[in-house]
Amino acid sequence: MRRENQSSMSHFLLLGLPILPEQQGVFLALFLSMYLTTVLGNLLILLLIRLDSRLHTPMYFFLSHLALTDVSFSSVTVPKMLMNVHTQDQSIPYAGCVTQMYFFIFFGCIDNLLLAVMAYDRYVAICHPLHYTIIMREELCVSLLAGAWLLSCASALSHTLLLARLMRRENQSSVSHFLLLGLPILPEQQGVFFALFLGMYPTTVLGNLLILLLIRLDSRLHTPMNFFLSHLALTDVSFSSVTVPKMLMNMHTQDQSIPKAECISQTYFFIFFADLDSFLITSMAYDRYVAICHPLHYTTLMREELCVSLVAGAWLLSCASALSHTLLLARLSFCADNIIPHFFCDLAALLKLSCSDTSLNELGIVVAGVAVLIIPLSGILVSYGCIGVSILRVPSTKGIRKALSTCGSHLSVVSLFYGTILTLYLSPSSAKSNGKDMIASLMYTVVTPMLNPFIYSLRNRDMKLALGILFRNINLFAK
Repeated sequence: MRRENQSSMSHFLLLGLPILPEQQGVFLALFLSMYLTTVLGNLLILLLIRLDSRLHTPMYFFLSHLALTDVSFSSVTVPKMLMNVHTQDQSIPYAGCVTQMYFFIFFGCIDNLLLAVMAYDRYVAICHPLHYTIIMREELCVSLLAGAWLLSCASALSHTLLLARLMRRENQSSVSHFLLLGLPILPEQQGVFFALFLGMYPTTVLGNLLILLLIRLDSRLHTPMNFFLSHLALTDVSFSSVTVPKMLMNMHTQDQSIPKAECISQTYFFIFFADLDSFLITSMAYDRYVAICHPLHYTTLMREELCVSLVAGAWLLSCASALSHTLLLARLSFCADNIIPHFFCDLAALLKLSCSDTSLNELGIVVAGVAVLIIPLSGILVSYGCIGVSILRVPSTKGIRKALSTCGSHLSVVSLFYGTILTLYLSPSSAKSNGKDMIASLMYTVVTPMLNPFIYSLRNRDMKLALGILFRNINLFAK
């Protein structure tokens, strides 16, 4: 432990507004009423848009998200300001200050981007009224919204990491780079494994992009299950792209170094897409449960709003989980040892290298593990338990065959994804070795994302039909 490397600054003081002491009560009442008006007014907008079908238009879709963002934006700063005015306690913890800065930038960026998107909506409505419904279709609206959230998340994350670095300059260690030892491969086997992984990565990317293309082009695939599958395919491409290109570059150049900032960024996106995979697979399990146990109410239960909400919730929870781990990681010191016995910046491996107290990080891993692994897996098991009970109530060969065709692909993906993760994280520490850790990590970062498109395309009749139509159209165009 290197206590001399720890910063003594754990709190900041917010001076607040330049208000005379005798005016504190008046301003407290004023800002409290303004904050409550902001919250209630925007929640009323949300409620009206949700209840009145006449307001289910692109403009009001963006307006509802703007209202939600405005509530969140105000809630980042105003409650803390009111508390400080009321208690006269102006301190804010270091972690609280950095977190507040992140969400202030995050919701500020979303506000700005949503206003720009709404301006484009008005432009289309006025300048191209006859084509409004064609241009401002559902897919474009969701894409614009998702882009706003992702750009805001990236902007806020970059500012926050740079801010954390500046605010704790005296806590910077001599470690500016880490060394990734990579896979335990003999030198004479490097070429073979490099060719193997170089072949697997493009297969993963092209396979998942093909799934996205098929779902986008074939209207028969515009179902809730395939909506989740398209997001899973995009996540799998991103998940593999976080680690595999860097691993291939290191194998090719024999340069194992990675800058500290890049390492922390890799950790963030690795956690983010791993968590997103988990939540999406859970949403797909719920979809399968509704399809088999409540087939007559499927279209009512799995309506568009619920699907979008489940995906949006998955993205937000994954972002929050990855951000919490990254901020806790950024506050640690790395004094001398910079060798990571892995092929990517694994969080557990980084914690072992730190010369700071990592108890808070370990607590975060436990809490996040329950939230993004145990709870989703429990939801999947409950869903399939209900499916099994539903099938056994009226046992028939036809019913079992239908259930297997409906759930077989998803069960295969669940087994691959959760099987390797549970093997890695739930096995006793004494039984672990770096080699076993890396093999398990390779399974869910390289192998599983590559196999998912094959699993869904080979076991899905509509997907195979859409694939055949696409190839026929390509052949006709080539002739």
